[in-house]
Amino acid sequence: MATVTFKGTPYRIAEGFPSVGQLAPACWLTKGDLSDVGLDAWTGKVKIMSIVPSLDTSVCALSARKFDEAVARLPDVVLLNISMDLPFAQSRFCHSEHLQNIVTLSAFRSPRFGEDYGVRILEGPLAGLLARGVLVLSRDNIVTYAQLVPAIEQEPDYAAALDAARATLAGIG
Repeated sequence: MATVTFKGTPYRIAEGFPSVGQLAPACWLTKGDLSDVGLDAWTGKVKIMSIVPSLDTSVCALSARKFDEAVARLPDVVLLNISMDLPFAQSRFCHSEHLQNIVTLSAFRSPRFGEDYGVRILEGPLAGLLARGVLVLSRDNIVTYAQLVPAIEQEPDYAAALDAARATLAGIG
């Protein structure tokens, strides 16, 4: 049974967070213009998938800002920030924070995303939202880095994710 903690209490999440070497599951997510898109939209790019509960929380907002700033210096890397937030709220957040290197994607139309990626929170006060996780995908969507963050209030390991993205760009990962 997979779990994450929230305020010290463990809660069950869906099983199956992708592991290094695995092909990322196919998925369809909703962009800010309400169009649906799959990972093939970024074929040829290294992808950092930052999966968060909601951009309307301090840790999720901080992580979006930190990854946005870092990705600006990484050519051929795209930052995909995925949450259950509605696309309108995601767009407002990026506009108010002046984030320009982030692609926000909503799983609100794709409940299978949380199941397929092993991040859907199944119980507790955040049930239905996504647990925090970071995946780095190669140009052909092979997972080269995976971190399921154990506590909702905890930031991801930015340095490890960015190092993995650089290594993947260089063909090492």
